[in-house]
Amino acid sequence: MRTRAAALGAVAAVVAGSLTAAPVRAATAPAPVWTACATRDHPTLQCASVRVPLDHADPAGRQITLALSRVPHTAPAFEGPLLVNPGGPGGSGLELAGFVASALPKSVAARYDVIGFDPRGVGRSTPALTCAPGHFTAPRPDSVPATPALERANLDRARSFAEACGRRHADLLPYLDTVSAARDLDVVRRALGAPRISYFGYSYGTYLGAVYAKLHPGRVHRLVLDSIVDPTGVWYEDNLAQDHAFDDRHRALMAWIARHDAAYGLGTDPALVEARWYAMRAALAREPAGGRVGAAELEDTFTPGGYYDGYWPRLAEAFAAYARRGATGPLLAAYDALAAVDAEGDNGYSVYTAVQCRDAPWPRDWHRWRADTWAAHAKAPVMAWNNTWYNAPCAFWPTAPLRPVDIAGDALPPALLFQATGDAATPYAGGVAMHRLLARSSLVVEQGGGNHGVTLSGNACLDRYLAAYLADGTVPRGAGPADAVCARSPEPEPPSAKSAAKPAAGSRGAVLHGLLGFRR
Repeated sequence: MRTRAAALGAVAAVVAGSLTAAPVRAATAPAPVWTACATRDHPTLQCASVRVPLDHADPAGRQITLALSRVPHTAPAFEGPLLVNPGGPGGSGLELAGFVASALPKSVAARYDVIGFDPRGVGRSTPALTCAPGHFTAPRPDSVPATPALERANLDRARSFAEACGRRHADLLPYLDTVSAARDLDVVRRALGAPRISYFGYSYGTYLGAVYAKLHPGRVHRLVLDSIVDPTGVWYEDNLAQDHAFDDRHRALMAWIARHDAAYGLGTDPALVEARWYAMRAALAREPAGGRVGAAELEDTFTPGGYYDGYWPRLAEAFAAYARRGATGPLLAAYDALAAVDAEGDNGYSVYTAVQCRDAPWPRDWHRWRADTWAAHAKAPVMAWNNTWYNAPCAFWPTAPLRPVDIAGDALPPALLFQATGDAATPYAGGVAMHRLLARSSLVVEQGGGNHGVTLSGNACLDRYLAAYLADGTVPRGAGPADAVCARSPEPEPPSAKSAAKPAAGSRGAVLHGLLGFRR
């Protein structure tokens, strides 16, 4: 593997604070040809594609294609393109354009061409990356390696995924990284004929946006980052931090279930509710529900609850049905709705892994992973090993890693950052770190909130700051780590007897969290 990695990794290295060893020539960028691709919810949506170099150091070389979507501006006062990204890496942004354009105040959205895009390797962009179809076929081995056999089984899965990706996509893997994706955005900018772009990114999209801003600070008009990756922990340390934050969020769910004992009948003591959850996990490890949902799949099913509390009623219903009556139907339905990986999911995970493994060095010594994960598991057991196996292909990845980008800079216009204090996927410290590194940025905090992706999901206070900034560049200025503080959105209530235990189909929060890329 080391010999193969060295061969595939023989490209220009990225070093901290310096993005390339030699200047990168600009690629030509023909204007996209937009065609109607309207949906019922977004009748003015248009689609197009743009060709970009696979290797930006060789703009005349092999070209790949990015898929774009657009909701055109309608106001005479035009602010230019607003590129939107849902995170991942590996998340498709094509549907996000329509959502953002419809969720913003009409007077604000009308001033932008809202542009969605599938980053290189993702979705409708070509070529699309799929390393090992069926990697998540259920049931998988128990994620907690309580025996050497379980550890070997999970290690074999991780290694085989990395090897399959190297075999299928050896020509692409050296060019799937955040810097290359950020350079793509500047090709899109030129294709759109815009001297500057605005950018609105969630989750991993905050790191992508920060890297673009580092590369091209003079080409940024407005920059919005929501639920912020800690740029100082890319990526191994960030994933360890997630373990503890997700455990906190899982305990918040257990406490919510305890407060609503009248609806779920699992007890009023959060510690006892949590004990019943781990008893359910142990039972499913012995006998997967429906032959599909074992311990690992249970963790997958509850992980989305760490991103968005709108899923809590559905998860609580599934938990209660199994724990009280042994009924597996609601649990299987929740797994299918929230966790099962389809063909698009295979692509998303493939890109996620390729980008994260390429972006930054990961430990190659499995003993380091094992020690760090057992230490995290001792304090935060709900997700530590599941998260490790999700990322473990990086221990065997067939391309040499780059170095994380030092995104610090003082040449940007004011940027606006949003962060919930209890966010599990991108913990609060990441927002503070990004705020510190981006001079003249402003940080708006949702105090006590725990959702991932907080703007345009129903919190009017946060959305007022977002709308004012996109309208005329206004940012709040305050003392301390936060420039402004908003109260958290209310937690959900258990459904009534006549309603289903899931977020309301039309609720803005449910729609947004269906579009955001999980894991980052």
